Amino acid sequence: MPRPVLLVTGGSRGIGAATCIMAAQRGYDVAVNYQSDAAAAAKVVASCAAAGARAVAVQGDMASEADITRIFAEAKAALGPLTHVVNNAGITGPSSKLAEADAQVIRTCIDVNVTGAILVAREAARALLANGAAKNRAIVNISSIAAGLGAPDEFVWYAASKGAIESLTIGLAKELAPAGIRVNAVAPGMTETDIHAVSSGEPGRVARIAPTIPLKRAAQPEEIAEAVLFVLSEAASYMVGSIVRVGGGR
Repeated sequence: MPRPVLLVTGGSRGIGAATCIMAAQRGYDVAVNYQSDAAAAAKVVASCAAAGARAVAVQGDMASEADITRIFAEAKAALGPLTHVVNNAGITGPSSKLAEADAQVIRTCIDVNVTGAILVAREAARALLANGAAKNRAIVNISSIAAGLGAPDEFVWYAASKGAIESLTIGLAKELAPAGIRVNAVAPGMTETDIHAVSSGEPGRVARIAPTIPLKRAAQPEEIAEAVLFVLSEAASYMVGSIVRVGGGR
């Protein structure tokens, strides 16, 4: 029986990397998308291969339509027709109150998190519709509990971008369900990744916010990946259009 083939955007770090490695351990072949850190992507590919998977790194900027189209083609050429997609790539930009935010910070975030994610979802729909013989085709969009919290004083625009992801999930789920393709979202809470230092410019953000979380700690990327892998799996065969919060109680 052929192994399922998964593409993860933003797969070289954080939740994306954890998802790639866990998927490989559970029987998927994996295409690892990355924007610029080829060494990080190569490490994820090596971990996937060590788990017995075929794996490939595919470079591409998820704010670029041409790159998005190309990575889907490269993933298919390397691994065969896709059966699963995790729409994960996202950024915050430097944190600030909205009144103090630079327009380019907002625009860049929306380009990746909304326009780019919608284009990834479009290409995922095309790829999975074309692979009609495959069983359990599924798309998981990565949202954030910020969509419901609003991220005041930090990333109101980021929260808005993740609200868009949840609307995308609901609408696309209804479009694709008749074709047997399930679309859902996972909405992580605070997670120990480098997005806080690299994207937001606040390395200490996890330590600052952790005491306000009912569980009193941030998630590890693998804890979010567990939810993503469940939603991708046949165990979630009747989940369509669901937004799964993994927020430690927030």
